[in-house]
Amino acid sequence: MSFNVQVADNCIGCGECVDVCPVNVYEMDNNKSVPVNAEECIGCMSCVEICPVEAITVEEA
Repeated sequence: MSFNVQVADNCIGCGECVDVCPVNVYEMDNNKSVPVNAEECIGCMSCVEICPVEAITVEEA
């Protein structure tokens, strides 16, 4: 199963998703979270749950 991972423009760059992701999907770039390894996403939704501004969406592709 694969997932489509997106981070919206309202990302505040807190890095919580980077810290919580068990498979290192995210990295920080210019003070924003970027899904650099989206193909590794396992759909656990930890990033979605921890994001304080609801900037992350994870959907089954």
